[in-house]
Amino acid sequence: MPEINALPEVEWRVSDALVEYEDARSFMEARVADIRAGSAREIVWLLQHPPLYTAGTSASSDDLLDTERFPVFEAGRGGQYTYHGPGQRVAYVMLDLKHHGSDVRAFVQNLEDVMIRTIAQFGVTGERREGRVGIWVEREHHKEDKIGAIGVRVRKWVSFHGLALNVAPDLSHFGGIVPCGISEHGVTSLQDLGVAASMNDVDKVLRQTFESVFQRQTRDVA
Repeated sequence: MPEINALPEVEWRVSDALVEYEDARSFMEARVADIRAGSAREIVWLLQHPPLYTAGTSASSDDLLDTERFPVFEAGRGGQYTYHGPGQRVAYVMLDLKHHGSDVRAFVQNLEDVMIRTIAQFGVTGERREGRVGIWVEREHHKEDKIGAIGVRVRKWVSFHGLALNVAPDLSHFGGIVPCGISEHGVTSLQDLGVAASMNDVDKVLRQTFESVFQRQTRDVA
């Protein structure tokens, strides 16, 4: 088995303009096929979407509280309903998991680690919770809010979809769904927690953290 350091670099793409969800999904489908065929590098794509809701494979129609508020898309990933919109950093992670132990659970834990370590650099403690996917922040009076979501799909050991970290989205937009099917907890963001970090600030830390967690160097792609 080749050494990790001998593996090809992961491409790193950042989109400044909002990316339509269907365009992102089409890109992922094509790129995953190319990675499987060995004709394209692995890639992490950082972007923001216009306001929308996505439904994972476990989504319940009862959790879509406002059907008219924003467009709703079938995501094909695991999980339930999720909001995406401006101010939220989405990272679509397309990796060949055969280079990462062929372990989907470990891959998800690595994505959690990326978010936990990233927000720690901004003074925020993120934690896992048994039975609840994503990253959680404890507030006053033992209240817990979700700051980061994870939803992945794996096709013949190549991953797509990924994570969504709330940097400074409009938190009221989450009101049209029961986020991830959990009604007894709320959502938060770095901004909501008093952190004045720009998206570029977060991206720099996110990239460094990804390289550390996955032990992979990255390079920019236009």
